[in-house]
Amino acid sequence: MTLAPETTDLVIQLQLADGWFAVCDLRRLLPGRGVAALLPDGDQAAVFRDRAGGLYALGNRDPFTGAAVLSRGLTGTHQGRPFVASPLLKQRFDLLSGQCLDDETVQVRTYEVRAA
Repeated sequence: MTLAPETTDLVIQLQLADGWFAVCDLRRLLPGRGVAALLPDGDQAAVFRDRAGGLYALGNRDPFTGAAVLSRGLTGTHQGRPFVASPLLKQRFDLLSGQCLDDETVQVRTYEVRAA
């Protein structure tokens, strides 16, 4: 029997320089909403789960304002690519590459993410 991911004990993990870092239980990630995670080096990551079950992680700091708010942004798609829009100035960041869709000179860090 196969269980839906919401009924298992899967943990969201991010790939950091020294290995995989556990962030939270999969059940904590509501589709279309983000969570902020404090990383061992003091940086923050914004972690998202889309409605199709895809997992994404990028830096939580909005490069335009310096505020750690991207985890509170709205998710959507543009030309088939998932993005998060900053809740402050509404710039959109591609969840796969971290590239700003509104200013090609700006990019945020992305992380490899998995549920294990």
